[in-house]
Formats: sequence, structure tokens, C-alpha cells
Amino acid sequence: MNDNRIRELIIIGGGPAGYTAALYSARANLEPLVIEGFQWGGQLMITSDVENYPGFAEGIMGPQLMGEFRRQAERFGAEFLADDVTRVDFSERPFRVWVGDDEYLAESVIVATGATARQLNLESERALHGRGVTYCAVCDAAFYRDKEVVVVGGGDSAMEEAIFLTKFASKVTVLHRRDEFRASPIMVDRAHSNEKIEFVTPVVVEEALGAEDGKLTGVRIRNLETDEVSEIAADGLFVAIGHDPTTKLFVDQLDHDEAGYLVTQPGSTATNVEGVFAAGDVVDHVYRQAVTAAGMGSMAALDAERWLAAREGHAATALTAPRS
Repeated sequence: MNDNRIRELIIIGGGPAGYTAALYSARANLEPLVIEGFQWGGQLMITSDVENYPGFAEGIMGPQLMGEFRRQAERFGAEFLADDVTRVDFSERPFRVWVGDDEYLAESVIVATGATARQLNLESERALHGRGVTYCAVCDAAFYRDKEVVVVGGGDSAMEEAIFLTKFASKVTVLHRRDEFRASPIMVDRAHSNEKIEFVTPVVVEEALGAEDGKLTGVRIRNLETDEVSEIAADGLFVAIGHDPTTKLFVDQLDHDEAGYLVTQPGSTATNVEGVFAAGDVVDHVYRQAVTAAGMGSMAALDAERWLAAREGHAATALTAPRS
């Protein structure tokens, strides 16, 4: 069944960026439709304690925070559809967005589909997610004060995570599958010069230990040269092997970088398609924080509102202009 109404705004994605865009645009009377996805709420839905979001001095559970975001946008008239977008057409306005066979039309669109952290694809990793396994040092390092942790990865982000963790942890062990690192030499040198950081290569993690007790106790690793298996005791496992932006639906129509992140115009959330905006982790591969995603969501809503108002102004001028 198709909805033939042409909406002013459709927001694709239901994380901090999408919900904040929904709040701002709803308060501006744009009556946005938020196609939030089956797994609405973004990465915070699988995050236990959030202690770095402003306004929650005692911390808040990730799913609870996202529920509050959603309720606030709904209060001002945002409409939600808990389903996944399957196809888009930004070649002409109104833009067309499909959920299965259902088609939705809009004068403007905000893409806020986020990104997902790459995982080791271990059952034990999934079982201990939030119980010692994490994907963000900035988010969770404070929980590991005076504890021993391991970081998996060999890029700049892994080095940055390891160095940041030394502010809290008593020891940080970096595990990488190769003896060489993809990280820039300066980042590798900084990590090597930190007395709290130890490197173990070339190894892969075969299991996160402690799943039976519901709390990480260490990791089992295998040396890729000798095939020797050993265990490292640890209270935290930080997986830093990269993120993948959720942009598969858009890369044929919107400008993006080599990693697939959408590219916006400087000082704006506008994409290369006029009337289409992007916000949150789908654009940001540097900060990747809930608070920065929320900030970008507000920016996208304001950009969309101003763009729509300017178009209405041009339309009104055209209608009232004297004919030649």
C-alpha cells in the first residue's frame, strides 16, 4: 500500500541523529516521518551504562536514553515507522522512499542511518558485549580504572584507543594479526613509547573468556606464525578494527568517500543532492559520539527547515510575479 501524501520531510534512521532531527523538525511543524528501522535506537541500544551524555549526572542506560529521545520527538508530532528502508530515488522531487512495496514521498530527506562497529564475529564476543567487550574507549574507558585491558586492531583508531585507555587502565595490551601496523608511524611510536602499552603480534583472538560467568576474564589468542594458543587475563576487550557506515542504499546517488561515509558540503549537512541532508555517524568517522550525532541531527533539521522555507518563498514569488 502506497502513501500518496507528499510529506515535507522524511528522516531515515532512528539513532541520536535521527531522533534529534525528528525533535527539531517536529517542533518546526514539518510533521516528519521517521523510518527508524527494525533495530531502532542505534548503537546505544546495545550499550549498558552511558555516563558521558550531558544532563544525566548519575548516568543512564543506552536503551532508556534512546527511548527518551524518541518520546520527546513523538510528543511534538513526529511519526515513526519501525521498518527498514529498502530503496530510495533521489533523482527528482518529490523524493521517493520505499519500505518493501510501500512508497513514501517527501520534498526533503535527512539520512541518519549511522554506522556499525566491525566485530570479531565470535559467539563469546557477542555474549559478553557490554560485560567487558566494548567498541569505544572514549565511551567506556572510565569503567576500567586500574584494570588490565586488551585492544584488538592495528590502525590509527586502535593506537588512539590504546593511548587513551592508559589514562585509566593499569595495563593495555595491543593485539594485531600482523607484525606491521596500518597506523601512521607517529601513532605507532607514541603507543610504543607509552610504558603502559604492550604489543603482542601476530595473533588473532579466538575466544573472549568468561561468557559462562557473564563477565569477561580474558582472551584466548593464537599466534599466526607458530599456531601456539595462549590466554591473556583482562577485564576489558576493546575491539578497534573499524566501522562501516550504513550507506549501501545511498552510495549510487550521494557523494561519499572511499570508506563509504557520506560527504556533506562544508559548514552544512547538505549532500550533493539539493534537499537531501545527512547527519550523525553516517557522515562522522572521527568522533562517533551520541552527543555529536545529536548535534548534527539538530543541524540537519535546521538546514532542511531553512531549505524548505526558501523553496516556499521562491514558489510564492513565482506565483505572484507579473507575467511578461
